Amino acid sequence: MTKTSKTPATPTFESSLAELEKIVEAMEEGQMPLEQSLAAYKRGAELLKFCQAQLQDAQQQVKLLENGVLKNFGAAE
Repeated sequence: MTKTSKTPATPTFESSLAELEKIVEAMEEGQMPLEQSLAAYKRGAELLKFCQAQLQDAQQQVKLLENGVLKNFGAAE
C-alpha cells in the first residue's frame, strides 16, 4: 500500500541538521536575494530550534538512564 497523502514525513535530527548546514552554506556564499535570504534565515531558525529540542530530549533520556539503569563496569555482582 503506497502513501498518497501530502503530509511530510517526521523530520529526523540528522535530516534537519543536513538541511540547516545547506542553508548556512548557501547564505555564506552571499549570492541570495534579500527575500530568499530572509526565508532561508527563518527556515534555519526553525531547524535550529528543532535540533536543539532533539538534543535536549536525548540528554534528558541519558540522565534518566544513568540514574536508573546504568551501572559501573567494575561493580561486583
